[in-house]
Amino acid sequence: MKRSFARSPYLWAMLGVAAVVTAAWVGRENYQPVLPGSLAPDFVVTAMDGSLATVEQYRGKVVLLNVWATWCAPCLQEMPSMQRLYEALEGTDFEILAVSIDVPVGQTDLGGMPGGDLEVFAADFALTFPIFRNATGDIQRVYQTTGVPESFVIDREGIIVKKIAGPTEWDAPENEELIRRLLGS
Repeated sequence: MKRSFARSPYLWAMLGVAAVVTAAWVGRENYQPVLPGSLAPDFVVTAMDGSLATVEQYRGKVVLLNVWATWCAPCLQEMPSMQRLYEALEGTDFEILAVSIDVPVGQTDLGGMPGGDLEVFAADFALTFPIFRNATGDIQRVYQTTGVPESFVIDREGIIVKKIAGPTEWDAPENEELIRRLLGS
């Protein structure tokens, strides 16, 4: 009995493999790891005043990108050290971009976490560095984070120099020295 090639499982297998290879090639930018040495992916976040910001706007500066949430105890632990580092480097081309994944107050995110009031949080901790909200959590997908806090030190050219998962003392000598070295001072 003669079989039609269109009914052949080999044809369907080859078409399936071709579709997977094509999809991977078309979306290859989405599969690049976000590690030290790679270009920091761009993103859009909302500042507390409602304006939009991107990491690209800070090209030419040394940036500490911190992904955090108000409900995250380790995040709360490291915030004072970030403020001290920010104050120590005031007047330089250093910037902190603290991106909260909190949903607005009165809402609950997909993980069941309550919304956070960023203004109250910043006032309680006397934070003066820029704080942004990304309630959709897209930044976690873009930066391939595994949780919060997670931080990235980005040089003037937009290259990730250091990635830290978990809290750290940002004003510790080794961290301040790294930032100063990247600043060229």
